[in-house]
Amino acid sequence: MKILVVAATREEIEPLIESGAFGAGSEEWKTEQQEYLQSSALHSSLPAPQVLITGVGMTATAFALGRHLATNQYDLAINLGIAGSFDRNIALGTVVEVVEDTFTELGAEDHSRFITLDQLGFGRTVYKTNARVADYIQNQNIWQVTAATVNTVHGEEASIAKLHQRTAPQLESMEGAAFFYACEQAGIPSLQIRAVSNYVEKRNRDAWKIGLAVKNLNTFAIELLNNGII
Repeated sequence: MKILVVAATREEIEPLIESGAFGAGSEEWKTEQQEYLQSSALHSSLPAPQVLITGVGMTATAFALGRHLATNQYDLAINLGIAGSFDRNIALGTVVEVVEDTFTELGAEDHSRFITLDQLGFGRTVYKTNARVADYIQNQNIWQVTAATVNTVHGEEASIAKLHQRTAPQLESMEGAAFFYACEQAGIPSLQIRAVSNYVEKRNRDAWKIGLAVKNLNTFAIELLNNGII
C-alpha cells in the first residue's frame, strides 16, 4: 500500500520522522517540500510511506497537495496535526479522528447574516472523510469529531459565538478541509488525525498543551502505521 502522510509543519510529526519505525526506509522521509516533487517513477519504487510538509494554511495545503498528487498516486493519505477544540468534553492531548470538515469562512455577508458558498450556488463548503481509522486498525476507540477550517484561528468571544450560531464544529484547524478537498479531487482515500493542543477561547498560550498533543499524536500515528496499515 502506498501511503502519503501530510502535515502542515515538520514539528507536528517530528517524533514520527525520527522514530525509526520504518527501519531501512527511514531515509525516505523528507522534510522540505521540494524534495517530494520528484519523478513518479521514483515515487512508485519506494515501499515506505512518504511525507509531505505543506506549510500552514488552506492555500498552502491545497497547492502542495494538488501539485504533488498530479504526478503521484497513493492508496491512502493521512493528515496529521494538532488543533484547537471548541468542545470542552475533549481533554487536552486527546487524539481524535476528524470525519467532517467545513470551510466556515467561505461565503458572503448580508448585513448580520452569513451566506455560505453552498447557499450562493457556487460550490461546497462541507467535506467528509471517505475512510475510517477502523478500516485499518482494530480496537481503537478514537473519538470521531467535526471540524472547521479557518484562515484566522478564533480567540475572541463574539467571533466564537457567531461561528456557533451558524455551525457547531468541535475542532478548528487551518488545513483540514483543504486536505479533504484535494484528496477527493484526486480520488484518494483520506484520514485526518489530530490531537487537541488547546481550547478555543481568548488567546491563552500558558494553558496550551502542545508538547502533550504532539507526543500523543505521534504515538498514535506510529501504532497506526506499524500495526495497522503497513
